[in-house]
Amino acid sequence: MPAELATIIDFIRYGASRFNAAGLSFGHSMDNALDESTQLVLHALHLPHDLGPAYGQARLTTEERQEVLSLFTRRINERIPACYLTGEAWFAGLSFKSDARALVPRSPIAELIEAGFEPWLGGREVKRALDMCTGSGCIAIATAHYHPHWQVDGVDLSEDALALARENVERLHADNVRLVHSDLFHNLDGEVYDLIVTNPPYVTHAETDALPPEYRHEPELGLRAGDDGLDLALEILRDAPRHLSQHGLLICEVGESEQALAKLLPDVPFNWVEFKVGQMGIFVVEREDLVAHHASIKALADARRA
Repeated sequence: MPAELATIIDFIRYGASRFNAAGLSFGHSMDNALDESTQLVLHALHLPHDLGPAYGQARLTTEERQEVLSLFTRRINERIPACYLTGEAWFAGLSFKSDARALVPRSPIAELIEAGFEPWLGGREVKRALDMCTGSGCIAIATAHYHPHWQVDGVDLSEDALALARENVERLHADNVRLVHSDLFHNLDGEVYDLIVTNPPYVTHAETDALPPEYRHEPELGLRAGDDGLDLALEILRDAPRHLSQHGLLICEVGESEQALAKLLPDVPFNWVEFKVGQMGIFVVEREDLVAHHASIKALADARRA
């Protein structure tokens, strides 16, 4: 154990340096070595994530130093995402339990949730909302938290992911969330929503195969989505109109597959959302536009299942 390390700041700096030297990948909630090191140090010391800077000079005990260094070693040697090591991920200002049963919460949809989905909703009334491919439940639960009068369904194919989502429902007392086991819309006959939000798998086969080791700890079911990353997104676009109310809205994340989707469906008026950090591969589309272009969408989606 390096004798020179004594304070919280010392260990945060040391961890960041070691992470960068080891060439770790940062794409799971935190996007840089310094933030991940801070996350692990504060977790090991049982301190809040928003600890004030005045505590940075606090000195660690020998036992605490060993605990911090143990987490650093696991992060480097095993390439486990930091959120899986701490068991916690923050999303839309809320603390979620996070483990390998579902992807680490990290979608920019959090920004939309905190903004009340405006200006996209345009003040329209929402009574029921759906989070398709809910994973850990973060989008469904955060949506329900900020809109306590909405009834929100969270749907996923993975029983493991739904088990984690149930724990998060209890953790955050999300009484207006219902979780449903379904392969996309297959078990939702007759269900109609004013808003559907979805962050489906959208990573191409080639991209999935080339992902850094950190992503191997996440369920591949939540990542891989065909040669162009659009296998599930096209099915959702095809079937969403049957489950949207007359003036319903679909919000969908397709990430780097944005260009492929625009090329496949050039006539569909997708509205690509601009976030604080720029465009992030998330579109908004009205039900009426999905209905108008249903034939071309259906042909593409049906071909994927053939």
